[in-house]
Amino acid sequence: MQNFNLFPQSFSPTRAAGLAMMADFVPAMGRRYANGRNYDYGAGKHKAVSQLSPYIRHRLITETEVLSAALRAHGAEGAEKFIDEVIWRGYFKGWLERRPQVWQSYVGGLNGDLAAADLDRRLRRDLARATDGQTGIACFDVWAQELVETGYLHNHARMWFASIWIFTLGLPWRLGADFFYRHLLDGDAASNTLGWRWAAGLHTRGKPYPARADNIATFTGGRFTPRASDLAEVTAGLEDAEPDGLPPVLALRSPTAPALGLPAALLITDEDGCLQDFNLHSYDIVAASTLAVSHLRSPLAVADHVTAFEAGSLADTAARAGFSVDNLAAGDPTALAQWAAKAGARQIVTPYITQGPLRDFMSEAAPALALRGVALCEWRRDYDAAVWPLATAGFFKVRQNIPEILAKTVPDWARE
Repeated sequence: MQNFNLFPQSFSPTRAAGLAMMADFVPAMGRRYANGRNYDYGAGKHKAVSQLSPYIRHRLITETEVLSAALRAHGAEGAEKFIDEVIWRGYFKGWLERRPQVWQSYVGGLNGDLAAADLDRRLRRDLARATDGQTGIACFDVWAQELVETGYLHNHARMWFASIWIFTLGLPWRLGADFFYRHLLDGDAASNTLGWRWAAGLHTRGKPYPARADNIATFTGGRFTPRASDLAEVTAGLEDAEPDGLPPVLALRSPTAPALGLPAALLITDEDGCLQDFNLHSYDIVAASTLAVSHLRSPLAVADHVTAFEAGSLADTAARAGFSVDNLAAGDPTALAQWAAKAGARQIVTPYITQGPLRDFMSEAAPALALRGVALCEWRRDYDAAVWPLATAGFFKVRQNIPEILAKTVPDWARE
């Protein structure tokens, strides 16, 4: 296996590193990004894409900051492609918030697929070949190795990889999504789950993503030249696996807002590393703690670089928040309530918790919190409030409203 050895040098888990990477990429957020964003030149050579996703995922830098930088440098028209891709992540977040049943279906289906693999020696062998990069499909094998070694893949490579996994190798899509989720530094329940569903033809029903030999050759700059016969011809997606179609769109969950004057325990998670935006010192914070949760991404072992990035980002966020903190790990759902109650807190305050392992854990902890008289209170960002209500179907509805989203969330850019 090739040793790319790019972590942690390429992705230091701090806000300062994210801001520096963003500043370096600002000149490329316009035409260079639009023209080059689909080209995957390999590990260490991803120069036409920002690689900011690990920082945006943990909100060590925010979407508003990134969009503002692009708009100031290139304007709305010049940065259009870059803006679309930033907002697409918010669209996926909102889509899953409106259809939480899809996340629960993924979790249940993954457990079923893992159980089936335990009983099927051939499937276990084929999975091992795929995740070890030993399939004999050169591009796929290099991408598998790059993912495991660096925690990152170019977005186009992710699409090709998912398509080959599903349609050429014939492997269960949830096990592929789990492989990504266990290794990606920017692993996100919404983007990862829905990205794999999109490739499988389950998100945009009946439109699976085909990995084509000519497309791979073109957009890897000739690094890989697979034969058409190496890859399956994709004529249909996996719609038959979900014959009832998509579940209904639900109303967005309305979080309980933190209360001023009520003793509060501050919970620092990987949901949001820009706590300075929430005016913390206006609250009566009697305790603070980080909460590690990346180990809950999968029933299988999560990559060391993922847990290390989370630990680093939590430590950086805590240091910038200026509080003395405890360090908790999600596991025992009663421990959180015990910690808050011991500190005399009547509420836990934290940024909004989206669908995913942390939301599941907090749901498990809810009875213990209620028993102790501790409320869970969340801040929801204006950016999310602007994007999520639009995420009811495809991206088109969100894209139509991008000028309004920018006006609401980056109101000063046009005057600077």
